[in-house]
Amino acid sequence: MTDASPKTDRHPILFFDGECALCSRTVRWLLKRDRRAILRFAPLGGKTHSALGGPGASEGGSTLILVRDGEVFLRSAGVVRMLWSIGGVWALLGGLLWLIPLPLRDAGYRFVAARRYRWFGRADACPMPSDDTRARILD
Repeated sequence: MTDASPKTDRHPILFFDGECALCSRTVRWLLKRDRRAILRFAPLGGKTHSALGGPGASEGGSTLILVRDGEVFLRSAGVVRMLWSIGGVWALLGGLLWLIPLPLRDAGYRFVAARRYRWFGRADACPMPSDDTRARILD
């Protein structure tokens, strides 16, 4: 990984559960679709997460956390902003999700999150990032 600055003003940081296979697959999916290389990625509880004061730590590692411009977005709000960040048709999908009331979106998020290990398993190991993506993966 890299010693890139944890500043979030230019590049939102997506904090994810590195042991969760669904989360790891999501990061790989985003790396392929974020053609402008906007997003940065870091594991929950890692150095970058600690350097920013552990945003969302009260969630106990059970949620996706997106930090953008000093704001912390949890659960479905993070997913929507993540989609908005990568742009294109995905931003449109994020806009459609935004139309769903937050309590319903978060209920769906929590439903999947509570079953993610059972349905998708645990990640055995993180694949080595390519040279193109290495700078986007933070400690």
